[in-house]
Amino acid sequence: MPIKVLSVDDSRTIRLIVTRAFMPYDCVVIEAANGEEGLAAAAREKPDLILLDITMPVMDGVTMLAKLKEDDELKQMPVIMLTAESGRENVLHISKLGVQDYLVKPFRAEQLIEKAARAVPLQKKATA
Repeated sequence: MPIKVLSVDDSRTIRLIVTRAFMPYDCVVIEAANGEEGLAAAAREKPDLILLDITMPVMDGVTMLAKLKEDDELKQMPVIMLTAESGRENVLHISKLGVQDYLVKPFRAEQLIEKAARAVPLQKKATA
């Protein structure tokens, strides 16, 4: 059964990079453009991993994460935060929120896969 990855980011480019990064693996990438859409998708799809941007319109990633952690069905889902800010205060703040890991933008696909593989068992797709 494929691993479900939920990519929540207002940047279409970032969502495309995420989708491409997971192409060689037995994964399905679900996309959401903001925290509100992401929360609905998480409840509906029950992803194995959530990649969550911090700064987004409608509902930011911190608010979405707080709502995830309040929901008994969703709070165990591993979350990797994506942030444009690498400052020590920001990293400490993210860590306290209960995230699995974080990644500073811009990032390389290999970095994303490496962190994702620590959270979920990634399997390469079988070649035909």
